[in-house]
Amino acid sequence: MTLLSGRELAADIRTRTAAAAAALAVLGHPPRLSVVTATDDEASAWYVRSIAGAAAKAGIGCEVEDLGPRATADGITAQLSALSADPTVAGIILTTPLPDGLRLAALAEAIDPAKDVDGANPASLGRLMTGLPAFAPATAEAVLRLLDHYQVELGGRRAVVVGRSAVVGKPVTHLLLDRDATVTVCHSRTRDLAAITRQADVLVVAAGRTRLIGPDHVAPGATVIDVGTNATPDGGLAGDVDPKVADVAGALSPVPGGVGPVTTAVLLRHVTDAAARRG
Repeated sequence: MTLLSGRELAADIRTRTAAAAAALAVLGHPPRLSVVTATDDEASAWYVRSIAGAAAKAGIGCEVEDLGPRATADGITAQLSALSADPTVAGIILTTPLPDGLRLAALAEAIDPAKDVDGANPASLGRLMTGLPAFAPATAEAVLRLLDHYQVELGGRRAVVVGRSAVVGKPVTHLLLDRDATVTVCHSRTRDLAAITRQADVLVVAAGRTRLIGPDHVAPGATVIDVGTNATPDGGLAGDVDPKVADVAGALSPVPGGVGPVTTAVLLRHVTDAAARRG
């Protein structure tokens, strides 16, 4: 069984991103990322700190706009609109969770698609689905990058995606389709989930349910990408895939250390790409 660690790939992306950031700075276009938050959720705060730390190492300026857990839709929209209009800002991220009653897709419409480095604006997803240039959600792109890094063949193969969110499930489905995979999407209302997932050559799991997928869900030799990041009582992380799947699968991405580090690396690469296009 091959362990699909993302650490080596992430390090390579970070190295290339740092070089791109340095070149942009020499040209007078230093990349700058703005992260907008409206929550007191500690997991979100940890994620923001990790992005800021990684950005600093890559030579990317990163500013956090903390609007607090009582922020209104109008307040968040105004902040995103202002950042979209700021010529010094290359990339914008709106983190989740959001205050009760607010939806990411509705608010993210205020992010200029050219600066939408995490593919949150519905316009970005629409462009992605129709084959037009757009930034894919970083996690979805990280899945494809990890598969490519380990030279997993996709053309003509059967892929099953468990999860239909706009952040991972739907965009990764279209990215797989673009690579000529035959894709089936499963979700919480899918009947006899195991019967479908066992048909997969490549199984991508992004359901947000700890250890949803067990050995009986996986065909022998299949490649399994675990996108889950579920908090455990001891403060750690658990995936959506039971580690015992390693006894059946041909390849499995670990949690942590699989898709996660690649996601952050891809996100920062999107910032330098956005800055270069703005040039």
